[in-house]
Amino acid sequence: MFAGTAWYYARFRPGYPPELIDEVVRRFRLDGTGRLLDLGCGTGQLALPLARHVGEAVGVDPEAEMLQEAAAQARAAGITNVTWTLDRSGDLPGNFGRFRLVTMGRSFHWMDRDQVLAALAGMVTDDGGLVIVGDSCLVQASTPWQRMVDAVQQRFLGPDHNPSHAAPTQAAEGPESVLARSAFQHVERFTYEFSRRWTIERIIGYLYSTSIPLRHLLGDQRSAFEHTLTDALQELSDADLVEAVTVGALIATRT
Repeated sequence: MFAGTAWYYARFRPGYPPELIDEVVRRFRLDGTGRLLDLGCGTGQLALPLARHVGEAVGVDPEAEMLQEAAAQARAAGITNVTWTLDRSGDLPGNFGRFRLVTMGRSFHWMDRDQVLAALAGMVTDDGGLVIVGDSCLVQASTPWQRMVDAVQQRFLGPDHNPSHAAPTQAAEGPESVLARSAFQHVERFTYEFSRRWTIERIIGYLYSTSIPLRHLLGDQRSAFEHTLTDALQELSDADLVEAVTVGALIATRT
C-alpha cells in the first residue's frame, strides 16, 4: 500500500507537534524507563521523539522500506534504543512482551481495530495505555491552493483514483466507539490547531508519500505532472501556501 513511498515519507511528512509529545510524556510519566510499542510506525515520526523518554522502544510496520528509513533516521539522531520489526499489527501479540505505552500515529484506521485492541489488553501494563493520533490531510481540499493540487491530481490520475487518503470502510466508525468496547474505555481527547507553510517542493514530496502510490501511477507522466503542478502553484505567492492543521490525539487507559 505504501510501497515506494518511504523515502518521501521520511523527508516530507510533517512530524507531530512538540506539545503532543510533551503531553504524552507527562500523562504516562515517561522517565527513561519502561517500554514503548509504536504500531504502524512508518519512518518513526512518533517512535523517535518518544524513544528518548523510555528505556526501550519497538517500532512495527508492514512495509520494510519504512523500517529501513526509520532505522536511518534513528542513526542520524543518535537514538539507539529502538528495535524495528516487520510485522502486521493483526499478528499481535507475538513475542513483543509488555509495554507501558502503545502509540498509533496515522495508522489505527488501517487496522482490524477490535482485534488489535483485544491483543493489546494483554500487552499493556496496568499503569499504561494507548495514544492514537491522526491529523488533517494536505490533499483534503479546504483552500484554493489545495483545490488546485486536487484538480491537477485528478487530471493526471483520472476518475478511478481518489487523491485523498483512502481508508478501509470500517474506519467510518469513530475510534472512540471502538475503544468503548475494549479494555481501554477511559478516553481523553487532545486537539492541536496551527498553521503550516508549504513550499512547492514539499507539496510534491508529500504527495509522493501517500498510500495512493502516485509516483508509480504516474509512470512516464511524472515529469509532466510535476511541471503542471509547479506552474499552477507558482501563480500564487508563497504566503498563500498555508494549511490549517488539526492534530487530534486520543489517550486511552483502563481507568
